[in-house]
Amino acid sequence: MEKENQIWYLYILRCGDNTLYTGIAVDVEKRFAAHSAGRGAKYTRGRGPLQLVYRERCGSHSNALKREWIVKSMNRLQKEKLIEEADRP
Repeated sequence: MEKENQIWYLYILRCGDNTLYTGIAVDVEKRFAAHSAGRGAKYTRGRGPLQLVYRERCGSHSNALKREWIVKSMNRLQKEKLIEEADRP
């Protein structure tokens, strides 16, 4: 399947040191497993245990990149609010 036809997601991981990592992926579970096994981003290596705390469907790769930039520009409080609001029914 080509990149343009795949559904992309933004995700946030909470690291063992309570920092937050934001990334994008087509298969969030597979990407999370890679992070957990130390094969993900350099930032998450050695910061386990990791917890997937947020996932957002973005649609296209382009939309996911734009949303990632927005979320990475947020301060810690804004990110925590985003996570908290997603947990509400």
